[in-house]
Amino acid sequence: MSLAICPGSFDPITKGHLSVIRRAAKLFDEVIVVVMCNPKKPKGCFTHQKRIEFITRCISDIPNVKVDYYDGLLAEYAKIHKADAIVKGLRAVSDFEDEFQQALTNKVLNPDVETVFVTAGAEYMYLSSSMIKQVCELGGDVSSFLPPEIYEDVVNGIRRKEE
Repeated sequence: MSLAICPGSFDPITKGHLSVIRRAAKLFDEVIVVVMCNPKKPKGCFTHQKRIEFITRCISDIPNVKVDYYDGLLAEYAKIHKADAIVKGLRAVSDFEDEFQQALTNKVLNPDVETVFVTAGAEYMYLSSSMIKQVCELGGDVSSFLPPEIYEDVVNGIRRKEE
């Protein structure tokens, strides 16, 4: 059985993230969506427990996908779980340089895992959690960017933090 890991901060999960997860679920027998801490980003809007809850709601119709949390090195998580691949979503060319550097580093740290790049659906190529949070904080409509299963909770959570 092939196992892939889809890592990310998912703060919050977007329709773009779901597009990548659904594609990975078609390519691999099992997929673990791993909520991870990103040291490049400040403390997130939502706790990792809340992010896991949001993702779990959004993937309930995909039987070969589960959700986990890890706050260490991705290469180490992949080694522990004997993953075959790390699936990373790409939006724009600007994503590639950073993701390519991470992929090469992960390959040195764990030679047994491959990194697979998957683009989000074309309609979601511009989406990012950061952009969604900013639009929402300023009162904009983010309903077309977020999965309906979590839309209300995400909007309420972001706007509550602003009060």
